Amino acid sequence: MHWSTLILAFAAAPTSALIRFQCSQLVRERLDPLVNPGLIPSPHVHQIVGGNSFNATMDPKTKDIPGESTCTTCQFAEDFSNYWTAILYFKARNGTYKRVPQLANAGFEGAKGGGMTVYYMQDPLYDTKQLSSVKAFQPGFRMFVGDINARNKAQAARFRQLTYTCMDNAGTRDKETVAFPARPCKYGIMTSLRFPTCWNGVDLDSPDHMSHMAYPESGTFESGGPCPSTHPVRVSQVMYEVIWDTSKFNDPAEWPADGSQPFVWSFGDGTGYGNHGDYVFGWKGDSLQKILDTKCYVNCEGAKLQSIEEMNKCSGSVPEAVVEDIDGWLDVLPGGHVANYS
Repeated sequence: MHWSTLILAFAAAPTSALIRFQCSQLVRERLDPLVNPGLIPSPHVHQIVGGNSFNATMDPKTKDIPGESTCTTCQFAEDFSNYWTAILYFKARNGTYKRVPQLANAGFEGAKGGGMTVYYMQDPLYDTKQLSSVKAFQPGFRMFVGDINARNKAQAARFRQLTYTCMDNAGTRDKETVAFPARPCKYGIMTSLRFPTCWNGVDLDSPDHMSHMAYPESGTFESGGPCPSTHPVRVSQVMYEVIWDTSKFNDPAEWPADGSQPFVWSFGDGTGYGNHGDYVFGWKGDSLQKILDTKCYVNCEGAKLQSIEEMNKCSGSVPEAVVEDIDGWLDVLPGGHVANYS
């Protein structure tokens, strides 16, 4: 299809939806079909939500994600996508590690394992009009955001929309940072991952799982910056919110003697700059596009929803592929990682 025809086709139907929903935990283990397809186990532990066809391979050329899933841990019953991030650990003063549990967002209490809250947005989160025209992702689409090797602010600058919020209560949303919070957080630490919003209009994936996507060429998604000419197709912004219950680890006697923060990602990053997330599209048919074409804010007429109890029934339905202890007090992180800061 010619470029101009493609872009006009995507811009033909204005959209005005913002959806926000919770997903219960599906599984926690060392699998990563996006970055390490077929590798069992993958290098580090992830927490995954979504459709239960998740496995080590998930080849987009042969796999029908919604067709092969029998359930989803997400609130939208036709969303069999998979969303995942690394897992957060606490490093005690004696050098051992303990997995930090997750909390569901306010209003979604009871979601098994805490899971995560997922957004699809056309405009800034707090703009209830949501008037921009965007296109739903297509079958086979997938993407990655972040730099697992970033250990300082300069290295993480490309992904300025991956942030942390030190929560004093369930409603705290201000003072975001790009590194781990330096002080104890009374309620927990929330990680927010905002994926790029500009697509090249051709590739459903790329070798690095990022090059087919881009952030706006100026400003940010929130400021309505235009897409670059290389990535002219505007898509909705996928955003994850994950709340880590760090309140259980706020005893200063267990923190490092120098007072530095004690949390570390499952791949060993102790700075927080290596934050990253993975996304594999799996909405059934045109269900996502129909929602995006509906004028709605969070609750969308016609969307098929399931209760938290129904979501929880799908939790744990994926056969365990890697048998190892990820929850006890560990001398090293699963995969042999240790905390590093450079």
